[in-house]
Amino acid sequence: MSIFKRGRVYRYHFFFNGEHIQGSTKQGNKNVAKQIEAAHRTALAKGEVGIREKKQCPALGDFLEKDFLPYVHAQFREKPKTDQYYEYGVKLLRAGTLWTMKIDDLTSKDAGAFIAQNMRLSPSAINCGLRTLRRSLNLAEEWGKLPRSPKIALARGERQRDRIVSEKEFLAYRALSRQPWSDVVTLLYGTGMRPGEVYRLKWENVSLLEKRPCIEIVEGKSKAARRVLPMVAEVIQALQGRWEAQGKPQEGWVFPSDARSGHLEEGSAKNQHLDAMKKLRLAKSLFDEWEKEGSQGSWQAHVHEKAALSIDLLNKHSEVFSNGVKYFEPYCLRHTALTRLAEAGCDAFTLARIAGHSSITITQRYCHPQAEAIDAAFAKMGKGQNPTAPATLPATPEVEAIPDTSQVIEKMVSAEGIEPSTY
Repeated sequence: MSIFKRGRVYRYHFFFNGEHIQGSTKQGNKNVAKQIEAAHRTALAKGEVGIREKKQCPALGDFLEKDFLPYVHAQFREKPKTDQYYEYGVKLLRAGTLWTMKIDDLTSKDAGAFIAQNMRLSPSAINCGLRTLRRSLNLAEEWGKLPRSPKIALARGERQRDRIVSEKEFLAYRALSRQPWSDVVTLLYGTGMRPGEVYRLKWENVSLLEKRPCIEIVEGKSKAARRVLPMVAEVIQALQGRWEAQGKPQEGWVFPSDARSGHLEEGSAKNQHLDAMKKLRLAKSLFDEWEKEGSQGSWQAHVHEKAALSIDLLNKHSEVFSNGVKYFEPYCLRHTALTRLAEAGCDAFTLARIAGHSSITITQRYCHPQAEAIDAAFAKMGKGQNPTAPATLPATPEVEAIPDTSQVIEKMVSAEGIEPSTY
C-alpha cells in the first residue's frame, strides 16, 4: 500500500521509472492523502514535474552538535544524568567513522560497524552511543531533516540490574551500611522506588501522621512516575526516626547533604554502597582464611579481631558472612521489591502503577507465572462454566513466605481504601 500513517499524518511512497518517490501529505485524512498521492503520480506521468531532488541531509556530526545537543540541554535541564548520558554518547560517536556520514546514508549495517569499532568498551558504553544515535535519528525524522530513520539494534551482553537480593543478604548488608544509606536502602527494599526518587524525597511529600502513612512521588522519568505508595512498618520506622532527629520539619530534603543540589546524590550514595559491600567481602575473605588455617577456634572471633565487626552482628548474620554475597547494584533492591510483589500475586497492571512504569512491557519482566498459576486460572474459568467441576482446586505447592515488605504493599493494591488512580 502506497499510503501509510506515521504519527498523525499520512505519508506516501511509490516507484516511478525505477526511482523511489516518497513524501508527506501533511494530512490526517486518509482520503485527502490519497488524492495528494494520486496528483503527484499524475504530475510525474505528464512530465509536469521531474523526479524531485533529494533534500540535502546534514552530516551526523553537524546534526548532533547544532540540533541534537541543544535540544538535549534544554529538554533535560532538570535531569542532569540524562543530559550527561547523551553527551557521553555524542562523544563516542565523535570518535567513530559515523561522525562525517550523511544522516540519510546511515543504516543498521553502520550501527553494526560502530559496535565492531568499539569492542574494547563494555556493552553498556557501546549501547550509550547507539541509543544516542537512535534518538537523534528519530528526532531528525520528526523534524523533517530525514525521510525515514533506520532501525538501530543494540549490542548484546549489556549488564542488567536484575539481581534478586534475598532477605538474609539484605539484612546483613543493611546492618553494615552507614547512615543515611541504611535508611535509603530500607526505602528501596520496602517500596520499590527508584534510587533517584529516594535521593530527592522531600518531607512535604511524606505523610507520616495519616491513618495510612504514604509517600507521594511528584516527579520522575515520565508521567507514570507520579504516584502514591503506602509505607510498610520498617519504612515508617526509618522515616519516623529521621523526622524526629531533624526536628520534625514540614518541608525540606529527607536526605540532606552538602552537595550543590542539597540532597544525597549518586556519587555519595555509591561510596556508601561500596563501603558496605567491601565489609561483606572482607568478612567472607577472613572466614575463608580461618578455614585455610585449620578452623581453629571461633571464626567469629577471628573476623572480629581483624575486621572490627561485632560478635553479635557476626552471629546474627553468620550464614551470609560465611557464604558470601554476590555483588549487586543499589537498583537491584528496587528490582527485588517489584519481583517479590509479582511473586506474591500482584498483577502486571497494578505492579506497573506501583513501579511508575509508562509501559506494561517493562513491568512484564517481573511477572513469571508458574505452571500451577496457569492451571489454577483455567480451573477457575472451567469451574464457573461447568456445574460438575470439582468444588476445590488441586492443591498447589506451598509458596515461600515473603518479607513483611511485600506483604504490606500487596495489601495496598487490594482496594482497602486507596483508589488505584492514586498510584
